[in-house]
This record gives sequence, C-alpha cells and structure tokens, in this order.
Amino acid sequence: MAELTYRDAVARGIAQEMERDNNVVFLGEDVAKAGGVFKSTVGLYEKFGPLRVRDTPISEQAILGAAMGAAMTGLRPIAEIMFADFAAVCFDYIANEFPKLRYMTNGQLGCPLVVRTGNGGGARFGAQHSQSIENWTMMIPGLKVVAPSSPLDVIGLMAAAVRDDNPVIFHEHKSLYAVKGEVPDGEILDTLGTARILRPGKDATILALALMVPRALAAAETLAAEHGIDCEVIDVRSLVPLDTNTILNSVARTGHLFTVEENPRLCGWGAEIASIVADEAFWDLDGPIVRITTPHIPLPAADHLEDLALPNAPRIVEKISRVMNGSVR
Repeated sequence: MAELTYRDAVARGIAQEMERDNNVVFLGEDVAKAGGVFKSTVGLYEKFGPLRVRDTPISEQAILGAAMGAAMTGLRPIAEIMFADFAAVCFDYIANEFPKLRYMTNGQLGCPLVVRTGNGGGARFGAQHSQSIENWTMMIPGLKVVAPSSPLDVIGLMAAAVRDDNPVIFHEHKSLYAVKGEVPDGEILDTLGTARILRPGKDATILALALMVPRALAAAETLAAEHGIDCEVIDVRSLVPLDTNTILNSVARTGHLFTVEENPRLCGWGAEIASIVADEAFWDLDGPIVRITTPHIPLPAADHLEDLALPNAPRIVEKISRVMNGSVR
C-alpha cells in the first residue's frame, strides 16, 4: 500500500497498461520529456521511450487524428487533450469519427482509444480553461465517459478504459491533481459503468462526480452533525455506461435525491439522472429531485467569483437542509 497523489496515479495507471500491452501508446502536447503541463506523466518517456511516448504539435485535431489512425491499425492509443475546453477544437473526431467508426464499417474497424482531458474549475484558469465538459461528451452515442475522484479510481478506471474496445473519454479533474489517497500494490483494474457508495445513509441520496465528491462528503458530515440528516453519498464515476441500479436502489432506500454538479445547470449530467429517476422510481420519492449546480454562466476568472459559482460544502448543506426541512426550494 502506498500513498499517491491523483497526478502520480495518472502516470502509474498509464505505465501499468503500457507495461502490460506493447500496443498501448501515448501522445499529446508536452507529455514526454516535460512530463505534462500538470506533471501527470513524469517518467513515462524515460521508461517507454520516444516510439511509445510522443510529443505532438499544438494541434488537438492532429492529436486525435493520429490517435484514431493508430487505433484503426491495431494499437491502443492514449491521447491527451491538455485542457478539456480544447475538445471544442477537435469535436468532429469526438462526435463524428470515434464513436461511429465501428458502426459505419460493420465492425471491420474499431476505435479502441482513450482521450484524457484536464477537466473542471477551481484552479483559477479562467472561462476558457476551466469548463466541466462531461455533459458535452456523455450525449454522444458510441462514447464511454468516466470522471474519477480519487487516485485509486484513476488507476483502476484508466486500466478499464484502455482495455475497452470502444473510445473512452477520461476526464481528470485539474483541481484534484494534488489530492492524495491510499493505493494498493500490484495491478489495479476497475469496471466501467459502476458507481461507488462512499458514505451510507438513510435520509437522502447525494450523487456527485470528480471534484464535487469530496465536497459532497464534507457536506454530508455537516448535515449529520448539525442537522440530523443522514445522507448517502454516491460517487457516480462513470456517466456512460451509467450505474442506474446503484442509483435507483439508493433512492428507493432514502426517498430523496440530490445531484451536485460542477457543470452549468442547463443540460447537466444530473438532469439526465433526474429524468431516469422520475421515470423509473417516481413512487419511491418522498420529495422533489433537487440539482445543485454551477449557474449557467461562463466561469469567472476572479478567484472569489469562481468560488461563488462552483458548488461548495456550505451551499450543499444549506440547500439540502432547507429541502429536507420542508422549506420552499
């Protein structure tokens, strides 16, 4: 057992898969000798060499185009898009090329690749470098989408993503890179499409993703200590496939559902889950489904305004306590 940071877990997860399978290659801007702009790929170039760890030009379209070509010829590339926001520059590959190749060739060609993105806010990068785009990617049929919140999940879900025969978008949260967690020795392999109950509870279900997970856990402790509200906290982890069984079973036990989302409110991932729960578990609900989100605005550059925009533990506590005590939403 070792304590790793989230950023070190990224390097360990990639290295584990590159050691296991010589077909796994890694490419992106400054990922080789520099070890990545967030220092999350340090040591990979030295360990695996320039043929398998490649720096690219500053062209997101070139990165994903090269990755797709490599995948079509039998390799299993991991491509880095430094900031998730830049997925907009190469969205044709994400929306039109990767997810449709297998279908359009009747299975003659596949696209087994992973696209890593530095996702999310809280790190003072401003509106064009801080967006949470998981809702952009989960809407596209043919993609799988994950967003880990801990070092252990980074390694396990990276392994599952690399070994999957479908394109996977792997959202790493920039504000979690320094977070530490215990990681066991040896190979770590997780399963896509599985959520994780991090805190059992009986009064309400809180769903969270990535940076919102530790904030939801902190809020749940305050709600229990100061308001007598026992919340179950679920780390969604995988948006596509979505672990609806874990979510629906939890709602059946607690009767209340809250989502904590970093994405802007309109069309966020929680809206889809709210729709599913309303369709499939309406009679299990004892109150309204409530979403706690970032407002539908570009994320501010000023630190105090960014902090106001993103959901935090006090805001989560205030919202849940008001709803659970019967106050007007």
